[in-house]
Amino acid sequence: MKPKQAVRSGIAAAGFLSLIGIAHSQNTTTVTPPEVIADQLRSQGYPCDRALSTEQDVEASKRDEAVWVVKCTNGNYRMRLIPGMAAKVERIN
Repeated sequence: MKPKQAVRSGIAAAGFLSLIGIAHSQNTTTVTPPEVIADQLRSQGYPCDRALSTEQDVEASKRDEAVWVVKCTNGNYRMRLIPGMAAKVERIN
């Protein structure tokens, strides 16, 4: 196979795979940010029966450390999300 044909084949395959991904993503249930962050809280042992809202604390956030305020039915938390590590969680009123 010539180099140009290989590139065209690779581009066609990538396009096909992305279409499959789009079709698949349209058939799945959408997960909202409050649910995702509440799942992280629960996985670290914090009670959060139902997430009511999440709001990013832009001033407290850093380049690679997003800070979120999470309001649950049974508590409020400030979470610092650090890639590859457990979130730093603080219970707030």
